[in-house]
Amino acid sequence: MKEDLKIEQIDFSKEELDEEYINCIFINCDFTQIKMGSTYFEDCSFVSCNFSLTKINNTNFHNVKFIECKLTGTDFSKSNPFSSFYFEKSNLQYSNLSGMKLKGTKFIQCDLQESNIENSNLTSSIFKECNLLRTFFNKTNLEKSDLSTSYNFIIDPQQNNLKNAIFSKQNLEGLLLAFGIKIID
Repeated sequence: MKEDLKIEQIDFSKEELDEEYINCIFINCDFTQIKMGSTYFEDCSFVSCNFSLTKINNTNFHNVKFIECKLTGTDFSKSNPFSSFYFEKSNLQYSNLSGMKLKGTKFIQCDLQESNIENSNLTSSIFKECNLLRTFFNKTNLEKSDLSTSYNFIIDPQQNNLKNAIFSKQNLEGLLLAFGIKIID
């Protein structure tokens, strides 16, 4: 177990991951295309790390922050479904968050283009200034979530739970496309 460490500029394709990390900060580390097994991360932060195409299997993320990280194509769906995340200024393009129970997750200024968010529980989550172009939402619980400052999304209200979700007038078009409604100024 590693605890209370600052871990910098490690290429984990060449270094073995420990089984457990508690209250650690990873800075400029490279996890690209590694197979991450049953590793446990608790109260950890990843800053400017690269997780592109990382295979995450049975990994547990408890109260983990990703800040300015590259998570392109990362499949979180095989990690512990009760993981808890915070994402800020991170690239999550083509990532998979399907089947996750992510209540209260914060996505701050993230790029989630063409990501898959299906059968997930994102109740009370915040999507602040996120690009959701071609992000696939299906059978996702977005109840009480705030998407008021996000953009480029298309979310079918008949296929997702949007009860008490927050949207701005400027981004309502993404909710109405499923009905074939045209909006003009």
